[in-house]
Amino acid sequence: MKINHNLAVSESGFLFNPGTGESFTVNPIGAEIIAMLRNGKSRTEIIDSITQLYQVDRNSFEKDLQDFNGILKTYNLLEKDE
Repeated sequence: MKINHNLAVSESGFLFNPGTGESFTVNPIGAEIIAMLRNGKSRTEIIDSITQLYQVDRNSFEKDLQDFNGILKTYNLLEKDE
């Protein structure tokens, strides 16, 4: 997963896609995931970090991350090669 490099992201979780003019908001964990993606973290690194930080079940979070990835793809927030 790689976030669209044109995507503007605020620390509060506000996203703006200048290519489409659309804006979105994500919750604090979504904002953390996007920040990790921007920093080049792998899927495994994201899963390890979030499950340790929030003491969430790994299998549950893996499914949640897959769903979040699907949403990012749906709204063209990931690089085209993804």
